[in-house]
Amino acid sequence: MKMQYDENDDILVIEFTTEKIVRDVSLGWNVNVGMTASGVGEIVVLDAKAAGLFPLELSKELKAA
Repeated sequence: MKMQYDENDDILVIEFTTEKIVRDVSLGWNVNVGMTASGVGEIVVLDAKAAGLFPLELSKELKAA
């Protein structure tokens, strides 16, 4: 997994695989999921910081796991 954040454009890209993206699915105006032949390849979040989605923070439950 690879995660990149572009501070100038406020875009967060989370890449799960380097497989070719074959289909894009939009989950609202600012979240896009890139699908590969075998599943989710990447997630792109526009205005990530403005939407409160970056920086990523783990809940207390996840931290304890």
